[in-house]
Amino acid sequence: MGGTGPGLAVIVEVMAIKLDRVDAVGEHGGVLTSAQAFALFGRSRVRAEVQARRWNNPAHGLIVLHNGSLSDPQRHRVALAASAPESVLGGLSALVEDGFAGFAPGVPTVVQPMGSRRPSYTDVQARWSTYLGAEDVHPLRCPRRVRPTRAVVDAASWHDNERYARAIVLAAVQQRIVATRQLREALTRRVRCRHRALIVESVLDAHGGIQSLPERDFDTIRAAAGLPRPRRQRVITRADGRCYLDVAWDDFDAACEIHGIPDTLVPQWDGDLMRTNEITLAGPRLLSFSSYTRRQHETVTHQLRRLLKRGGWRAR
Repeated sequence: MGGTGPGLAVIVEVMAIKLDRVDAVGEHGGVLTSAQAFALFGRSRVRAEVQARRWNNPAHGLIVLHNGSLSDPQRHRVALAASAPESVLGGLSALVEDGFAGFAPGVPTVVQPMGSRRPSYTDVQARWSTYLGAEDVHPLRCPRRVRPTRAVVDAASWHDNERYARAIVLAAVQQRIVATRQLREALTRRVRCRHRALIVESVLDAHGGIQSLPERDFDTIRAAAGLPRPRRQRVITRADGRCYLDVAWDDFDAACEIHGIPDTLVPQWDGDLMRTNEITLAGPRLLSFSSYTRRQHETVTHQLRRLLKRGGWRAR
């Protein structure tokens, strides 16, 4: 028994080293600095793997522990590591890390301290800011990134297309990534902000119950046609639970559902159809419109007028 002690100690030490490696690799998504890789695997092992092209060396001083294409999270980590110290992920890149869905992040966006040097790495879009304090940068999340409210405001203000910028704000509130109150607070800290009026308007829309860009287009058509103001996101109870009507006119036993582009995924689309059927069977007369509504003003207006007139509405 006395001879087994050292051997057992060696085994335990080797296992501990392997566990440390697994933890470190998992924490960094398989993206390590050269110093981290050397400490975990040894200098000769790292050089051999890179030379054999089993591991990637995408930028100076960085190692990726495979030779395939980088995933979006890995691209984010490489871009951040290749940027100036104290840099953070920003815009859509930061939002995607926090679970934001429906928008492609594109080239990783990194926000660097003002005055820092532009990264030599090519797969990164660098921006600069003097606002990188605790109010705007999350102190604990990894990879290091701005808080979701700051990310939403930045992503909306950076985009040239106003409709796309508005959609980012509405989708972030709809997905509960941020609250409208938090967005208003984030705007007060920004001295300069492109599309500020548009962002404020979108925040007010989201706070008032318009949960998607197609719904806002629909409401614009309704108001222009002089139709009565509906209730938004009205709760109804079905046999299988609660659901929400996008817009409803209780006095005229009428309602509408407005489906956005993300709803075209087949399982969700099928579920929406079943939900629409249940509402129609047990509730008000129901019309459904898609995000293409904004290009069909006359048709939508004509159908809405007919729907409301069947319920007793009369135009003034």
